[in-house]
Amino acid sequence: MSGDGLHRTILDPIIPYVGTIFERLEPGAMVVIHGSVAHNADRFQIDFQCGSSQNPRSDVAFHFNPRFRGSGVIVCNTLQNERWGWEEKTYQMPFRKGTPFEVIFLVLHNKFQVSSNGKHLLTYKHRINLEKVDTLGIYGMVTINQIGFAHQAIQPTSLALTSMNSIQASQDSLNFKIPYTGNLLNALSPGRTVVVKGEISKNAKSFSINLKPSGSSDIALHLNPRVNEKVFVRNTYLYDSWGEEERQLHEFPFFPDMYFELLIYCEAHQYRVAVNGHHLLEYKHRFQDLAKINELTVHGDIQLYDVRAW
Repeated sequence: MSGDGLHRTILDPIIPYVGTIFERLEPGAMVVIHGSVAHNADRFQIDFQCGSSQNPRSDVAFHFNPRFRGSGVIVCNTLQNERWGWEEKTYQMPFRKGTPFEVIFLVLHNKFQVSSNGKHLLTYKHRINLEKVDTLGIYGMVTINQIGFAHQAIQPTSLALTSMNSIQASQDSLNFKIPYTGNLLNALSPGRTVVVKGEISKNAKSFSINLKPSGSSDIALHLNPRVNEKVFVRNTYLYDSWGEEERQLHEFPFFPDMYFELLIYCEAHQYRVAVNGHHLLEYKHRFQDLAKINELTVHGDIQLYDVRAW
């Protein structure tokens, strides 16, 4: 997730920090934190709290706790009625002593999704109703430069593509059932953008996004993240045959149970693809007649939330 577009910020708060969350934590809410870990840190924590009481202690809906002993671990938990639940741990540790960091908490309908320094980190399913969360607490050996709040639409909304199954933007068409086929209102051309928003299934193997001419078997751009293999295949299907696959990628950006926004930007000679606000790859045009590309299809192991083009 990108941390751009913040509409409320808190600068250089004193730690420990306990402050009211003025933005309602509903799906699409984002909390973006910039800071640095102390050189001698053993741990710090970021808590999404249900109030600020110390005695009795307020419930904590989401306790995010990087610990630096040994190789490092991030512990996540929930505190209810002054009792901790079961710990969820990840040993993927993006935080380093004495080093600046960015961490983004994105609220989804059933979980928090956390990324750090531009990379997906973890998800944490809600154990407490989000309506009770009104306080952010930051504690431990950490310096915070900025806390920011933002919001983005992540649920199905109005169609920017017309559905092949339902031309009108009826409520049924907002379900974005997989497999999905939609017509671009205007054919592809340099400067056009297509955005696909969705959530990868927990046991996903792969999914695909295709740009193609309607009524043809040709596929101008085939994007195929294979989640179980951690491979992102790009290709073109012409004359009843697949071309040479492109697989090279610095880092695979997709994970099971992850919300994503994939953006395709069409240039004169290539496509540029970004995921969650970060540029990922380029793909040179093999299907040259861009004006014929007027259809998008989505298949595979995802829940599709939205498809837009402009």
